[in-house]
Parts: sequence; C-alpha cells; structure tokens
Amino acid sequence: MELIQNTPDLSAYLAADEVVDHDHPVVRETAARLAAEVQDSYAYARAAFEFVRDTIPHSQDAGDPRVTWRASDVLALRTGICYAKAHALAALLRAEDIPTALCYQKLDVVHGLVAVRFNGAWHRQDPRGNKPGVDARFSLDGERLAWTPDPESNEVDYPVLYAEPHPAVLRALKTAPDRAHLWKTLPTAL
Repeated sequence: MELIQNTPDLSAYLAADEVVDHDHPVVRETAARLAAEVQDSYAYARAAFEFVRDTIPHSQDAGDPRVTWRASDVLALRTGICYAKAHALAALLRAEDIPTALCYQKLDVVHGLVAVRFNGAWHRQDPRGNKPGVDARFSLDGERLAWTPDPESNEVDYPVLYAEPHPAVLRALKTAPDRAHLWKTLPTAL
C-alpha cells in the first residue's frame, strides 16, 4: 500500500498542536529521559515506541474508565485507547524531530496508529499494546502491526497520513465522559 501524506509540507508532521502537544513539559521530560539512554534517532524511535506500547496500558485492556486524548495527559495519567497512545507516541517522536503522522485502519471500528519517516519513507507502527494474540513491534523492515485488516470482512488500511488527528476520532474522544460511552461512539469508518 502506498501511504499518502494529507499535506505535502513535511514540517506539518513535526508540529505541536492541542493534541500532539510535544511542547508540554511532561512530553519534553519524557522525551529527554528516553533520548539520554540511546545513541541515535532510530534507537530513540524504538525506545519511544516501546515506552508507549509497554508502559501505558490500553484503557480497555486495563479496565480504566478514563478517556485521554491529549498526548501530555496520556503520558501523565498512563492510560489511553489506541488513538490516545498514537497521539502520545507522535508527540514523543516529534519532540525529537522525527516526522510522525497519524494513520488509521478500519477494523470493527477505526483503529489508530502512527507512521514515522526514516530514510525517505514512511513506516507504520502500532503502539496499542500487546496482549495474547497481539504482538506489535517497532520495525522499519516490514510492518509488525497489531492487526492486519481482512478485506473479506470489509476491513481496510487507510492510506492517508494525517498531520493532525482525524476530526471524527478527536470528536469521539473529546465528547466521551468515560470509556463506556466512548465505546458506543467510536467511528466505524473515516
């Protein structure tokens, strides 16, 4: 699948905003701590991915009713669904000048991931969090995502790389008072 930037301006994939708030002290402190332990940007990207995947539980898996959507809140509260975890990873990567996009798959509902740009190409990563049956890994050599869409079940990989969260995703997150409500309002297509 050819990944398509929704804006040709690569600097948009480094920008901070209300959601991917990599200028926030919590994001900056976390990024600095992770960067101090690695040799280069590739190792940093892997460390940031593993940090989000492994130390921030997916709120559904953990039974956490809180809904987070801003990267700094995901890092501070240590909870989030796939979209929120993708926002946190994007913020950590952008904080270290690694172009990062938000991207999506349509499974039963829309699933959120990121794509990082290395060596002139985009590489999708899924920081959702592993569990039995899910083994997502950081890779620039072939995708190691949590799920592969099944076209026979009308599941698809969306090729668009967004510099900001998709409006339908952000609306669902921002309007949900808790995860139970969010589960009823997750987008089923983009």
